[in-house]
Amino acid sequence: MKMDLKEICKALHLAYIADRFEEVAYETKEQFLRDVLALELSFRQKAKQARLIKKAKFRELKWLKDYEWSDQIHWPTTTSKEELCDLRFLEQKQNVLLLGSPGTGKTHLATALGLKACERGHEVRFFRVADLVAQLEEALKDGTLGRLKRQIDTCELLILDELGYVPFQKQGSELLFHIIADCYERKSVIVTSNLEFGQWNRVFGDNRLTAALVDRLVHHAHILAFTGESYRLRHALSAVQSLPSHSVER
Repeated sequence: MKMDLKEICKALHLAYIADRFEEVAYETKEQFLRDVLALELSFRQKAKQARLIKKAKFRELKWLKDYEWSDQIHWPTTTSKEELCDLRFLEQKQNVLLLGSPGTGKTHLATALGLKACERGHEVRFFRVADLVAQLEEALKDGTLGRLKRQIDTCELLILDELGYVPFQKQGSELLFHIIADCYERKSVIVTSNLEFGQWNRVFGDNRLTAALVDRLVHHAHILAFTGESYRLRHALSAVQSLPSHSVER
C-alpha cells in the first residue's frame, strides 16, 4: 500500500519535515536530504528546549543577554564570567552560590544560567526555597515524598532561590538538607541567599545541620558576593527622577 509523505514521516517519527520541506532549496540530492534532515533536527531541538524550560518552572524568563553585569559582583578565583556563562560548573557538577543584599541581581543571574542550561539540553528545576520546603512537607504528609524526590533527582541543575527569607521548622530543614545532600557530587546546585553562611542557622535552626549543609554546598563551589544597592530601587528612583517635576509634586 502506497503511503503519502505525511504518513511516512509519522511512521519515522519525523514531526516537521512534511510541513516544512518546501522551504529547503534544492541544489543536489545529497544537499537537499542533508538540509531537510537538518531542518527536522533544528525544530526538534527548539521543541526540546521549550519543554525543558516549561518543566523547569522558572518564575520569570530572564536571559544572560539582558543581565546588567556590575563591578559590585565580587568574583572568586575559581571561576570567571566567561566560564560561568559557558556553564563549566555544570559540566563538572560544581555548585554556584550567589550571596548578597536583596535586589542585586542574584535571581536574574541564577535564572539566566538555568535557561542557558535548558537551551543546551540539560534538565533544570527552579524552586523558591520556601516553596520547595512546603512541597516536601506536604508530600511527606501525603505519602508522595518519594515521587517528588525522584522528580527532583532527574534534573542536572537544581536552582534554590531566596534561601534565608523564611525560617523553617525542624522537619522542613531536615527534608531540605536531604535534597541538597543527595545532589552532592552528582549534580550542580545554584543557591541565592541574602544571608552570609554564618547566619544560615537562623533559617535551619540547628547548628550541626547547618554546618553539614554548608560543608556540602561549598565543596566544589564558586561563591559570588553581591554588594551595592538594589537594582530595583535604583531603577525605580531613576524612573521617578525622569518624570516631569509636576508629576512628583505633592
